[in-house]
Amino acid sequence: MQKGLFAAAFAAVLVVSAGAARADELIESYGAYIGQDDLYNSNNERLTQPWQVLRQDRANVHRFGVRQPGDDLDSFFASARNRELAERMIRAGRIERSAARRLLDGDVQIYVEIWRGAGGDYINISVN
Repeated sequence: MQKGLFAAAFAAVLVVSAGAARADELIESYGAYIGQDDLYNSNNERLTQPWQVLRQDRANVHRFGVRQPGDDLDSFFASARNRELAERMIRAGRIERSAARRLLDGDVQIYVEIWRGAGGDYINISVN
């Protein structure tokens, strides 16, 4: 009886370990310069959330052709659908409070990592 219990426990540990061993996958990373053009939407309204600024920056690059020195191209946000997901992806990811404030002030270089994890895609943002 103890052998069966031990075997079942061992099998459970292997299943959990296999799931934990699967690491999140970096989909893409890029640098972007957040300039004053990125802080306002198409209606000239000031943006107030980091995800809004990130989305506007990528729309400026991919849709409107507005690139600034420091704006790298990316393939992920070339899709309008992926730009729509920016809010959820930033909430699931990481941006330090001080970095978010600097991003919202503009005139700053950021580095964006887009990750795929078991819970879905997410974004980590750092400010240089």
